[in-house]
Amino acid sequence: MMWQQGQQVEIEITDLTDDGNGVGRYQDRVVFVPDAVPGDRLRVRLVRVKSKYAEGKIQDLVEASPDRVSPRCIVADKCGGCQWQHIDYEFQLQAKRDLVVKALERIGGFIQPPVEPVLAGESPLGYRNKVTYPLGRSATGQVQAGYFQKQSHRLVNLNQCPVQDQRLNPLLANIKQDIQNRGWSIYDEPQHRGKLRHLSLRIGQRTGEMLLTLIATQSSLPGLQEQAETWLEQYPSLKGVCLNLNADQTNAIFGQETRCLAGQPYLKEEFGGLQFLLRPDTFFQINTEVAEALLQIILQDLNLQGTERIVDAYCGIGTFTLPLAQDLLQKQAASKQSLQLHPVIGLEVQEMAIEQARQNAILNQIDTVEFKLGTVQKLLPQLGYKPDLVLLDPPRKGCDRTVLETLLDLQPQRLIYISCKPATLARDLKVLCETGVYELIRVQPADFFPQTSHVECAAFLSRSSQG
Repeated sequence: MMWQQGQQVEIEITDLTDDGNGVGRYQDRVVFVPDAVPGDRLRVRLVRVKSKYAEGKIQDLVEASPDRVSPRCIVADKCGGCQWQHIDYEFQLQAKRDLVVKALERIGGFIQPPVEPVLAGESPLGYRNKVTYPLGRSATGQVQAGYFQKQSHRLVNLNQCPVQDQRLNPLLANIKQDIQNRGWSIYDEPQHRGKLRHLSLRIGQRTGEMLLTLIATQSSLPGLQEQAETWLEQYPSLKGVCLNLNADQTNAIFGQETRCLAGQPYLKEEFGGLQFLLRPDTFFQINTEVAEALLQIILQDLNLQGTERIVDAYCGIGTFTLPLAQDLLQKQAASKQSLQLHPVIGLEVQEMAIEQARQNAILNQIDTVEFKLGTVQKLLPQLGYKPDLVLLDPPRKGCDRTVLETLLDLQPQRLIYISCKPATLARDLKVLCETGVYELIRVQPADFFPQTSHVECAAFLSRSSQG
């Protein structure tokens, strides 16, 4: 029987894809359905039909899965910020572990991969320490801020968001109104006209300090300086108001230039017992609590003795580099021996991140670190020695193949690979383990992004005795 676009079929959802959609079958062919939960029986309309699969849209919920729950957000069915608010949180955690296991089996070729239960925080809500909202106007001319509707560029207006740190909610609603009152021009993306593009809010979850940043095509916003100073006086926790300039026709949110309008261009946050300075566009893990818990698991697993040579590849602002260096210092002090302490080396291609990493080292009075600017594939072979441990935390695309080949040549005793995409993690682990040089000891998933299908992992590898 031929499939037809617009056809309605009844299916049962049996699984979830790694991008969060439900999976069912009709006449032995796969149907992908957004907003579905395994265990749902649905009537869906086929909106896109291919020879081997189709994409469907829910028309009726014939029988709800026992793991289907009511979303905490009134616009969860429209907003593209979350995919899984309709799924019970315990089931979300199990589903994320399953995604990691399947990727390691299917892509990595691992048999019964050693994947731990997913590390989770105290609450699956209120975890985001940074939010960046596109701005727009309603049909009646009201300033809006929110996320784009799923698979569209239609803005879903928000006055609060259950997954962002709740201390940011008053700013979201009030600042929209202040922008309205100022009459500032709002950017129109299709026409590439207008000025204000995004509103970005950031909070140090441990310190409570906040930053407010406007992203605009140009700085000529009437009364901008006065408004920035008013915001600083109005919100005691607000430490700085910034303007980022981005006039390019691009999907990138932040441009190259950021100006501080009032206060200071950074906030202070505490992480792993250390202080970090975070600027508007600084990359920092979005979920402070779970990132800190994962750091503690890494430190416990390593059980550093104080003499190890450590390299932190893709080190960013030193989020993991500095706690590792601090742990080495403490272990050396506890040993009460005259041990040779080697500097922890951080490698990073972004010049701004390296500058901030060095500032954070000075802030914490840690002088046993060295940050090098450049690509990991270029810098790693130039170390001049074999490290005992390499920590990898690459972007979603994973490691460049030459990085993996350098590691197989250097053969550090231990590797820790932190990844935000199970597919690229599995691909790279296969390269590291398939020749027998390394053995995958365990994988610790961590839920940095509750209510979404994203899952972070830390994979622990040790040099094999057969390698």
